[in-house]
Amino acid sequence: MGLTSNKVLMLAVVFAVVLFAGTVWLWPRLARQNWRAVGGRVGLLLATQVAVFASVGLAANQAFGFYGTWADLFGQEDGQGVVVDHIADGAGSPIRVVSTSRVVGVSSGLPQVAGQIQKVDILGRTTRIAAPAFVYLPPEYFQPGGRDRKFPVSVVLTGYPGTAQALVDKLHYPSTAQKLAKGGKMQPMILVMLRPAVAPPRDTECVDVPGGPKTEEFFAKDLRDSVMSRYRVDATPASWGIIGDSTGGYCALKIAMHHPKSYGAAVGLSPYYKAPIDPTTGDLFHGDKNLRNRANLFWLLKHQSAPETSLLVTSSKIGEHNYKDTLRFIKNVQDTNVTRISSIILPSGGHNFNTWRREIPAALQWLGARLVSH
Repeated sequence: MGLTSNKVLMLAVVFAVVLFAGTVWLWPRLARQNWRAVGGRVGLLLATQVAVFASVGLAANQAFGFYGTWADLFGQEDGQGVVVDHIADGAGSPIRVVSTSRVVGVSSGLPQVAGQIQKVDILGRTTRIAAPAFVYLPPEYFQPGGRDRKFPVSVVLTGYPGTAQALVDKLHYPSTAQKLAKGGKMQPMILVMLRPAVAPPRDTECVDVPGGPKTEEFFAKDLRDSVMSRYRVDATPASWGIIGDSTGGYCALKIAMHHPKSYGAAVGLSPYYKAPIDPTTGDLFHGDKNLRNRANLFWLLKHQSAPETSLLVTSSKIGEHNYKDTLRFIKNVQDTNVTRISSIILPSGGHNFNTWRREIPAALQWLGARLVSH
């Protein structure tokens, strides 16, 4: 049974309840002061607490999509996503469709009415990075009137560790986009949903690591080329946006600022503004001071020419640690008089899915208004 299975969660809850009941029932029998009684009390308390913490942890993982598999949880995932020596589909396409599914919450299953979600494998021909993703195609993509139309694209990134599935099931990007477009609040657009950790379990912070994964190049070039090879989309940056939460938000802002000829707009939901160095990232820069500086968006705004792109950042006055940095970032961008900046500041909201679900509809409308179709 998988880590995110409801059966695993229910077994953990039942086990915790049985241990709790057993502790209450056996406690009078273990009230003596000999070593066996003391050891029994310690063992019951320890086992009960472990079971309770496991239940809470499994429930939290299901709610927030931190880890997708047991191997992912224990850092033993085999799929490194690099050095792939074959071309998907056997016909030269760097995208292979694995399966299709309907958009949750839409009554019809017809693609031309409800749109479609495709689970795909994407190969970066330059970086040799391979990454699983989900692609949402709006209903208009399948309708006769849209066959000659090129649609705008938004790349959607998770936080770290995160799972691409959570963007569909927990943050509801496809169903939100479908509802907004149906209501005339946003133009129809394609969503390409994946996690920024394309070389798991390492968190590369969308950096081109010297001697390692070229993550930034993958998102700036390879991903665009792969999507354009299969879907009806345009190459101009005005047709491309990028949005993400937490680590994905930092990546979205940085990639758009570094590559304004690839992305015309970016949204950072609860982002931070420079790449951290910790056990999950390892040594990202290998002593390269310029690479480290460019990964700091404050340094970038101060020392390099401001990019001609549009940015949206979000935070909360209470509950988000990035609030002061976000205000500082907004001020620094305003001072450039070149890069355009917008914001969503909530009165309160933590660094979690519930907060981002409150921000995503407005963020998608903002993004859709800045992208063009052809």
